[in-house]
Amino acid sequence: MNAVAATPAPVLRPMHEGDLDAVMEIELRAYPFPWTRGIFQDCLRAGYPGRVLAGGDGLFGYGLLSIATDEAHVLNVCVDPRRQSRGLGRRLLRDLVQVARQHRAARVFLEVRPSNAAAIALYHSEGFNEIGRRPRYYPAVTGREDALVMAMELVDEDISSMPPL
Repeated sequence: MNAVAATPAPVLRPMHEGDLDAVMEIELRAYPFPWTRGIFQDCLRAGYPGRVLAGGDGLFGYGLLSIATDEAHVLNVCVDPRRQSRGLGRRLLRDLVQVARQHRAARVFLEVRPSNAAAIALYHSEGFNEIGRRPRYYPAVTGREDALVMAMELVDEDISSMPPL
């Protein structure tokens, strides 16, 4: 009987500028209107927490978060389209929410295209609720697409049980 080596789970780690070639490859595969390399560089240089899921054969996905006072904002969560529907986006999102908690954020916001049903379902299942809409927020093939604004409240018990930074 031949033993098949199990593929190790991808590791979550901080995003570095050296990751941006691989991040851009995924970004270009995943979105018709991708972020530019400069946007990612600006986020990292501003100190925004970024995370990557790295496996033996490269990056599987990434996420970026901004934090100001008691609010956090998920700026980007993306899994390589070739690796989607495996729980990797959920893992990235949960990690970003945990980073927000560690920074004592009281709530986390994000925007999502109304046409992105899979992402909306993920966000709802993780505790985000729709709180508004930004008209004409995203570029689209036929003009502009609204954004749904979603938020998650981070309850005080979660924050108070955290060790100090």
